[in-house]
Amino acid sequence: MIGIIELENMEFTAYHGCFQEEKIIGNRFIVQLKVTTDISKASQSDNIDEALNYQSLYNLVKEQMKITSNLLEHVCLRILDTIYEQYNSKIITATVTVSKCNPPLGGKLEKVSLTLSK
Repeated sequence: MIGIIELENMEFTAYHGCFQEEKIIGNRFIVQLKVTTDISKASQSDNIDEALNYQSLYNLVKEQMKITSNLLEHVCLRILDTIYEQYNSKIITATVTVSKCNPPLGGKLEKVSLTLSK
């Protein structure tokens, strides 16, 4: 049985960006994570050890958001790589979207986002 775990609208203050000001002041980022996994064992056993633990997924994302990067592409890849390193045998597919709110582009813009799937 295939299930989809979604961690939606995780919000972080982080220091990603190419401009020096972004690395000092920081910005608000919103992260979406969607992981497809086989939930057969967990749904039968009701045992968290059989499941892809979403608390652990959140903590992995949180740790990666603390590491400053110039590009959202790099942040997304690090998040996916870390999740696969930790849970490779439990993951079928994973998609992450990182959005930078109010990016400094010289005009009014709610956010810019990058989505990466693996």
